[in-house]
Amino acid sequence: MKPLELEVFSCRSDNYGVLVHDPESGLTASIDAPEEQPILDAAARRGWKLTHIFTTHHHGDHVEANLALKEKFGLEIIGPVNEAVAIPGLDRTMADGDEFQFGEHVVRVIETPGHTAGHICFHFPDDKILFAADTLFALGCGRLFERPAADMWASLQKLAVLPDETAIYFGHEYTLSNARFALSIDTENERLKARVKEIEAQRAEGKFTIPTMMGLEKETNPFLRAADPSIRRNLLMEGNSNEEVFAEIRKRKDNF
Repeated sequence: MKPLELEVFSCRSDNYGVLVHDPESGLTASIDAPEEQPILDAAARRGWKLTHIFTTHHHGDHVEANLALKEKFGLEIIGPVNEAVAIPGLDRTMADGDEFQFGEHVVRVIETPGHTAGHICFHFPDDKILFAADTLFALGCGRLFERPAADMWASLQKLAVLPDETAIYFGHEYTLSNARFALSIDTENERLKARVKEIEAQRAEGKFTIPTMMGLEKETNPFLRAADPSIRRNLLMEGNSNEEVFAEIRKRKDNF
């Protein structure tokens, strides 16, 4: 089985677009559809024809180009069953734990409510790739628009059990602001301090910070580290539950 080929590009003001191509079958999926022209340009650069959109959630900056691309290519749109009524052009719905084939590659759906009520992530277990959209970012997580902090904490725990070598592709370039926030509450984390310097250099050169790796996130992302004693001391929450610590971290990031 040949490895998947990926094309990562920027669109809108801070969205990432990703095309996933299976060279054996010729299938090409857009992870969400934030903006039509950058997606068309990316496909043209690689000589790929779009066959699918994998939709993670219903927000406009992730589904805006669904109908235009469907009309142009006759592609299939796959998305979350719990947001089916809100996703334009949806053909096939997926629930937590569902699997489907993309050529010879297995795709497993992980439901991650929090940012929205029915948000899903697309996991390619054999390829060690996760498309996390607005659930998990480099050094961050999505804002809680439709579900409480406890639900998002549970969702993040579902992702955190994936292998450390899993590459995580996320929906927005928020990494530098996330890094500066992380330093404010995880003050003793030497790996985080080193990572922030790397990110500052990347962004100064205009480089993407995508993908990140699950192992690195578990070491440095405060939203996965609610159990860490140092963070708990800094927040004066040594006796609180992980959910409560996570909720406080999310609240502080909202106001950072």
